[in-house]
Amino acid sequence: MVEGKPWISILIFVIPIILGLLLQQLYNTVDSIVVGNTNGQISLSAVGTTGSITFLFLAIATGFSSGNGILIAQFFGANNIKELRTCASTGIILILLIGLLSTLFGIIFTNQILVFLDVPSEVFPEARIYFITYMAGILFQFGYNIYASILRSIGDSNATLYFLLIASILNIILDIYFVSNLKMGVFGAALATDISQLLCFIAAIIYTIRKYPIFTFKLKEFIYSKIIALKTLTTGFPIAFQLIVVSIGTSLIQRAVNGFGPILTASYTVGYRIEAYMTLPCNAFQTALSTYTGQNIGASKMNRINSGAIQGILLSISITLLISIIIYIFSSELVTLFGLTGQSVEYATEHIKTIAFTMLVLAAYVPLFGVFQGSGHSQVPTIIAIFALTIRVIMVYVLRYSEFLGVSILWWNGIFGFSCAFCIAWSYYLSGLWKKNANLVKRLK
Repeated sequence: MVEGKPWISILIFVIPIILGLLLQQLYNTVDSIVVGNTNGQISLSAVGTTGSITFLFLAIATGFSSGNGILIAQFFGANNIKELRTCASTGIILILLIGLLSTLFGIIFTNQILVFLDVPSEVFPEARIYFITYMAGILFQFGYNIYASILRSIGDSNATLYFLLIASILNIILDIYFVSNLKMGVFGAALATDISQLLCFIAAIIYTIRKYPIFTFKLKEFIYSKIIALKTLTTGFPIAFQLIVVSIGTSLIQRAVNGFGPILTASYTVGYRIEAYMTLPCNAFQTALSTYTGQNIGASKMNRINSGAIQGILLSISITLLISIIIYIFSSELVTLFGLTGQSVEYATEHIKTIAFTMLVLAAYVPLFGVFQGSGHSQVPTIIAIFALTIRVIMVYVLRYSEFLGVSILWWNGIFGFSCAFCIAWSYYLSGLWKKNANLVKRLK
C-alpha cells in the first residue's frame, strides 16, 4: 500500500474487508431470520436484545487485535522481520488470554447483564440461554480476530474473506438444521455461531502458517514481550474503548427499547440488523486507512496519507449511498423476511427508512478514525465516539416519551450525534495534529 495510486490500493484492500464484514453480519441476520420465522417474535427479541453486549466483547477483541496489527504494519513497512515475529507472537498470546477472561466474565455475570438491559420478563429465559451459549464460544472469535489482524497488517485482506465465506455457509446450514429441523430454538442459533467461528479460527491458523512461514511458531518459539504487549494494549485500548463506548451507548438505547415491551424490541432487532449493513463501508475504510496509514508512516511516505484519506472518504460515501438507496427502496420486503407481524413491521420499516441516509454522515467521517489510529492517535476517535454517543443517549432518554418525536427518537437520535462527530473529526484532521509523534516503531526503540 506504499506504491501506486492511493485509491486503487485502498479499494483493492477494502473490498475483501467489506465482503468479510458482510459475511459476519450474515451470522446475526440468519440467526434472526430463522429464529423469527420458526419460533416467533419473543425468540427473535431474545436473540436481538443481547446484541449490544456481545458487541462489547467483540469490541475488545477487535480493538486490541487492531492495536497489535498497527504495530505489525509498521514493522512490516520498515522490513523489520525479527520484531514483526515477536510482535505477532505476543499478540496471539495476549488476545487469547483476554478472550478466555471475557468468556468467564460473560458466563458468570449473565443474569446481571440481562437485568441491566431491562430485558422483558417474557424474553428473559430465552435471552439467558442464547447469551450463555454464545459466550461459551467467544474465545474462537478472539482467536480469529488476532490472526485476521495479522494478515490485514501485511496487506492480505483476501484470506479473511474466504474464511468467513466458508463459516457463513456452515452457519446458515447449521442454523436451519438446529433451529428449524431439530427445534433447538435460540440455543441452536447460538451453537451454530460457535461452531462456525471455531472453523473460522482453525482455518485462519492453518492458512497463516502455510502461506507466511514468518508467522509459524513452534511452542518454544512463542515469545511474550512485555514491552510490545504494553504497546499493543496502549495502542489498542483507545480503539477497543471507542467500540466499547459504542456498545455501552447502544446498550443504553437497547434498554430504552426494552422498556417499551417485546413488540418494539423485536422490531428494533430487525431494524438494527439491517442498519448494520449500512455501516459496513465506513467501518471497512476505517480498517483499511489504519493499515494504509501505518504502512506509509513506516515507509516514511507521509505525503501519500492525505490523498489516500480524501479518496477513501469519497469511496466510503459512494458505496454507503448505493447500499442506503437499495435498502430504502426494498425496506418493506426486507422487514418481512424476519417474520415480524402487526405494529412491529411499521416500527422496523420506519426505523430503516430513517437511518438510511443518516448513515451518509457516518460514512463521511468514520474512515478518518483509521488515519488517527494508524498514526498512533487512537485516543481521538475514542473521545469523538464518547461525545457522539452521549448526545445520542441523552436525546433518547429526554425525548422518548415526548409528543415531538416519541418512540421514533430511537432511530432519529443518530443524526444529532453523527453531525457533531463529523465536525470534530474533520476539524482535528485538517489541523494536522495527528501527524505529531506518528511513528510508533521509532518510539518503541
